[in-house]
Amino acid sequence: MMRQTLHEDWLLSAADGPVPAEIAGRTVPAQVPGSAHVDLLAADLISDPYLDTVETDLAWAHRTSWRYTLTFQADAPEAGERVDLAFDGLDTVATVHLNGHRLGSTANMHRAYRFDVREALRGGANELTVDFSPALDYAERERERLGHRPHTNTHPYNMVRKMACSFGWDWGPDLQTAGIWKPVRLERWRGARITGVRPLVTVDEQGTGRIEAHVGVERAAADGAATAVTARAAGREVRIDVPEGADEAVAVIEVPDAELWWPAGYGGQPLYDLDLALADAWGTELDRAHRRIGFRTVAVDTAPDEIGARFTVTVNGRSIAVKGANWIPDDHFLTRITRDRLVRRVDQALGAHMNMLRVWGGGIYETDDFYDVCDERGVLVWQDFALACAAYPEEEPLAAEFEAEARENVARLSSHPSLAVWNGGNENLWGFADWGWPEELQGRTWGAHYYYELFPRIVAEVDPTRPYVDGSPCSPGFGPGELHPNDPDHGCRHEWEVWNNVDYTTYRDIVPRFCSEFGFQGPPTWATLTTWIHDEPLAPTSPAFLLHQKANDGNGKLHRGMQGHLPVPADFADWHWATQLNQARAITFGVEHFRSWWPRTAGTLVWQLNDCWPVTSWAAVDGDERPKPLYYALRHAYAPRLLTFQPREGRTALIAVNDTDEAWHGHVHLQRQGFDGAVHEAAKIELAVAARSVARFDPAEPLLAPADPSKELLLAATDDTRTVHLFGEDVDLAYDPEPLSAVAAAVPEGYRVDVRARSFARDVAVLADRAAGDAEADDMLVPMLAGETRSFTVRTAARIDPAQLTGPQVLRCANSLSQQTAGTA
Repeated sequence: MMRQTLHEDWLLSAADGPVPAEIAGRTVPAQVPGSAHVDLLAADLISDPYLDTVETDLAWAHRTSWRYTLTFQADAPEAGERVDLAFDGLDTVATVHLNGHRLGSTANMHRAYRFDVREALRGGANELTVDFSPALDYAERERERLGHRPHTNTHPYNMVRKMACSFGWDWGPDLQTAGIWKPVRLERWRGARITGVRPLVTVDEQGTGRIEAHVGVERAAADGAATAVTARAAGREVRIDVPEGADEAVAVIEVPDAELWWPAGYGGQPLYDLDLALADAWGTELDRAHRRIGFRTVAVDTAPDEIGARFTVTVNGRSIAVKGANWIPDDHFLTRITRDRLVRRVDQALGAHMNMLRVWGGGIYETDDFYDVCDERGVLVWQDFALACAAYPEEEPLAAEFEAEARENVARLSSHPSLAVWNGGNENLWGFADWGWPEELQGRTWGAHYYYELFPRIVAEVDPTRPYVDGSPCSPGFGPGELHPNDPDHGCRHEWEVWNNVDYTTYRDIVPRFCSEFGFQGPPTWATLTTWIHDEPLAPTSPAFLLHQKANDGNGKLHRGMQGHLPVPADFADWHWATQLNQARAITFGVEHFRSWWPRTAGTLVWQLNDCWPVTSWAAVDGDERPKPLYYALRHAYAPRLLTFQPREGRTALIAVNDTDEAWHGHVHLQRQGFDGAVHEAAKIELAVAARSVARFDPAEPLLAPADPSKELLLAATDDTRTVHLFGEDVDLAYDPEPLSAVAAAVPEGYRVDVRARSFARDVAVLADRAAGDAEADDMLVPMLAGETRSFTVRTAARIDPAQLTGPQVLRCANSLSQQTAGTA
């Protein structure tokens, strides 16, 4: 097999549409893999789409056709030689020509395409052309042909197999990319080639690992001779003959005492190399492939119990307390996402004690780099099929496209031990149940065939080593109308009444079996916000800020979400801090509640870990990769050992969560003390919490009965874990509005900020990015008791006046906000 990568010297031009005069007729260098927007930006023909209101200025691109052209050198095909042109991904509606020969058309960015070019290829210079027509035009034509299907967007994204959020979302821009978004190459081969590898990896009860490697084979001629596949792994080798006419070989390797792969926090992540070679009858190697595999079993326990039905992920037979987040594409322009960027993001997830990421159905099937990084770090992946918040037609050609992309991606991802769950899609079952779809559909198809028949069948056929669930949310085992898909007592649940309609304290009204989506908004960090938005004055209602707030009534929900907790400050800098703080508070409240109910609630996936551009959103890490206060809140709330005060049976209980393999023994010291540090009541509780379990402790009544609720707190502390319970909301508490003093000094890695509290200070934070764009504090949202000191490390390469790090816009806490009068920021 000889592979010639075709990534250099492409050219891009606008072929048709409402193209601005300064772009019409121009030809610019094109990056492949890439997209038209990225190329126009590189050529200085457009401003950055993420800047201010530029997104709106680029709406013309929705209706524009693009042409990619390449002249490349190649040898003419020889007798008996196969030559294929392989595209790993085209975004989206494309027609491919080589030397004037039409090779074919595509309408699915989630698939790879391969064309036999023996008739079209010539020796010397070859002209390759890929024409992209607007995906929006295609989708609208399909809507007219098949009839309207409900969805949650301005555009009918459900009529074309393109990343749904490319058409905009409530956290993403509407830019509708087009381009050759994955690698392209010319492949020359003789005899036979490997078409795909599906390693089905299991472990038996005796610890013997089994690799069942399914190797697809294509022959250059219909009467091709017999071949053989050799598979090597873990020091073992197996050779399998592939008889004439066969298109698959199955090589089985057994590995006694295989080292098991575990999620982060449960063990190590040993990976084994699987090498495969295809040879002809004379032993000449024709093709080879390589995969990395890990030995483990994975399942989702949905057995009925006295409450309803469980939804517990198990790995190697052990129940896993899932702590994680939802994942969206990390940049709207997908080809700018590098492996290094993915490493940084997954490491941030691990830094917040997460062990699962859910690849959401409105995005893409991620690149191999993403799953490789998760394999290496022990982050489980919940993988949606690429459908979200819409009814999808079951007619052709969509039906065939869904089957092709599902088969391809289930096979492609089968080697990754991190991949734990296949899920039918996002909120489509819920939409049919609750969003008025049956009336809109009037009997038209909506996707039930995919969720209940096609996808489970494909997973069972192509990769039976992994579980499949019908959707998120869903009640496994129940079809349409049998049980509500968002039933809290069965399966996985999405909790969106908080954020949309009710106060975040109502998280405690429901104890789900698994919460796969819940979230609360906050703006990006100050450095990210002010890099991309330049309104004068900058305000929640200024034009560019509003364009970067995509949620329906987003600012209204931000303001209402603070009611009863924090005021709505009139000053924008204070408003920015208050909304970020309230986001962190809301999610902490939910996570601690859900974790306190383990194992009844077996997991939480916060919406969302990351952003794809600079935006006010639910993310913990913003579009410029900076952690928001929410990130630090998640790090605390997802800690392996957690103390949290929760209501139980009409009183306040202390819940100790031990998500480690070691029993937790010691003492909890309880104090009811004033904000001034005076201790009014104290007690000591013997702490005994078994491994991977939760225990309840009931503080004595005097600890729960403050003389002045506005000036007292309840502290629970072990040697290395503590929590603070307040007897009222911030707006009702008599905080010292300026409780902190601090000094900062340079240290080798940046700066150290030494903070002292003269009175109780809630949620102390060093918002270091306000001093330097690359500055990042090691911790945030720390409660400090009267008389305590705490050092924060700020890592930065910038030279900063240390006084900036102790100034009122950088060193913050909740106290000053609670003393303000609500305004209309």
